Amino acid sequence: MLATILCLFFPVLLVIAAAHDVRTMKIPNWISIALTLAFIPTAFAAGLSLQQIGIHLGIGMIALIIGAGLFFLGVWGGGDGKLVAATAIWVGAAGGMNFLYGVAMFGGLLALVLIILRRMKIESKTDWIARLLSPKVGAPYGVAIAAGGLWAASASPVFADGFRALGF
Repeated sequence: MLATILCLFFPVLLVIAAAHDVRTMKIPNWISIALTLAFIPTAFAAGLSLQQIGIHLGIGMIALIIGAGLFFLGVWGGGDGKLVAATAIWVGAAGGMNFLYGVAMFGGLLALVLIILRRMKIESKTDWIARLLSPKVGAPYGVAIAAGGLWAASASPVFADGFRALGF
C-alpha cells in the first residue's frame, strides 16, 4: 500500500511539469529533483533490490548525459533533459523502450497540433497562449515527456505493486 501511495508522486509531478512547460516554456529544477528523490523510497517500498535500484539510477544517468548533449546541440531545453532523466529513473530498463516510443509518439502529436493551430493564425491576449501559438517559439516538449513517462509506467517494476493494488 505504501508503494501505491508513493507512486502517486510520479504522475502528479509529471502533470505539473507538463503544465508548467505549456505556460512558461520552462520546467523547474525542483520537479526533476523531487522526481529523482521520490524514486528511492518508492523503489524500496516496491521491493526493488539494491541492484535494480542501481540499474534504474544508471539509466537515469545515461539519459541525463544524452539530454545534456541534446541541450548543447540546441535540440532541447535544459529542463527537458533533466525531466527525461528523472522519468527514465522511474521507468528503468523494462519501460525504457516504451518511454522512448511514447515520447516520440506524443512529441509528434504535439508538433502536429501546434502546426495546425499556428497555421490557423489564432490570436490571444493571454501571454502564454499567444507564445504557444507563435511560430517563432518551440514546442513545450515537457508535455510529450510527461505523456511518454505515463505511457511507460506500467512496464516498470516500480509500479507493479501499485497496479496490482488497483486491480490491474
